[in-house]
Amino acid sequence: MVAKADKQLDAARALVRSLADRLDLDAWVRLWDGTRLPLGHAPTSNFEISLRDPGVIGSILRKPGLDSIILQYIGKGIDFSGGTLIDFGRQLQSGRKSVKLKGRDVAKIGLALAPFFLEKSAPARDAHGFQGEITGANRKTADNKDFIQFHYDLSNDFYALFLDPEMVYSCAYFTDWTNGIETAQHDKLEMICRKLRLKPGDRMLDIGAGWGGLICHAAQNYGVTAHGITLAEEQLAFARAKAERLGLSDRVTFELADYSKISGSYDKIASIGMYEHIGLKNIPAYMEKVQSLLSEDGLFLNHAISRRAPKNPAQWIKGRMRPEKKAIAKYIFPGGELDDVGHSISAMERAGFEVHDVEGWRLHYARTCELWCNRLTAHEKEAIAFVGEEKYRIWVAYLAGVSLAFSRGTLRLFQTLASKSAKRPPPLPPTRADLYR
Repeated sequence: MVAKADKQLDAARALVRSLADRLDLDAWVRLWDGTRLPLGHAPTSNFEISLRDPGVIGSILRKPGLDSIILQYIGKGIDFSGGTLIDFGRQLQSGRKSVKLKGRDVAKIGLALAPFFLEKSAPARDAHGFQGEITGANRKTADNKDFIQFHYDLSNDFYALFLDPEMVYSCAYFTDWTNGIETAQHDKLEMICRKLRLKPGDRMLDIGAGWGGLICHAAQNYGVTAHGITLAEEQLAFARAKAERLGLSDRVTFELADYSKISGSYDKIASIGMYEHIGLKNIPAYMEKVQSLLSEDGLFLNHAISRRAPKNPAQWIKGRMRPEKKAIAKYIFPGGELDDVGHSISAMERAGFEVHDVEGWRLHYARTCELWCNRLTAHEKEAIAFVGEEKYRIWVAYLAGVSLAFSRGTLRLFQTLASKSAKRPPPLPPTRADLYR
């Protein structure tokens, strides 16, 4: 009689051979007994996917989905070496063969994997996911703070390992694809200031001010008086200390506040990477709020990750939560929802804004996340010291996955510039030439 362990190894080898034939990747798979198998016809790279024990396959078979795979990666049931996840993902995106299986193939593979169905792996901890309702579908204002702090109050020291020195945590702007993250983030801050046509004396509001990089840059270089709001305690403390260190406390202020509670009048308003947090149902109220805060001759710049427009408009909010979105909501961004750019523009116009400029930065964010992922990986030991190995692994997988999603167009990013109303001439020059001086 063939031993159970031998049956499992034979089944695993057969599975890898089948995948190698379909995918033909420049990678390897190492099984729990040390066997190293090619994941393509003639791989030459050192990239390797390792499986700790038979239970890894069994756990995923019993509960198939990205969530199970992530838990196995967090617990080191699945591991990678010899390259980055981005390198591997690019191979999958450009693979010469399809991994889609037909009914007969599914049945055949299912029968071959029968030896794994009851096999258990070392339990993968699920201690790092958001413990509340992750979709934000029924959110209240108080929930926004919980969502934001889950993500941003992780550790300033941790974020400093992969962000630029100004701690700018949004898409960078590459005037040359070979530029480093420091140059690209500086150029991004400059482009935002130029699009808003900032000038001395302007009253500026930054909704979701992060660690204060934008408004400190604007105050130093454009002479504005600026106010930033955030819901993250650690960001607030860092931003206030930064303004004081730079001697800007008389012109730059920060506040722990929800956007819905802000009052006053501002000449220029920036919302950079915050729109994704407000929830689709709250977009009309959000636009109306920004409209109420903007002065008569003001400009508003909305910088937001977006999704592709749904084929059926009726599914705009009701769309099914895909596995990758569910995983991100659980482990990284609870409450996050992505709008499509067409709907965002319509919401702006319904609130009274006149839209003047829409620019896509999709590939800029793919490159940004790639550099962040590389920098975080290079500081593995320090990152683990700050947040633990499991959290570190979650973030490496997250940054790699998001970079790949922007590369293939699953995610997009747009900057949209609007003025208060079409009833007044906009405070803009006749061309965009001033943006590229």
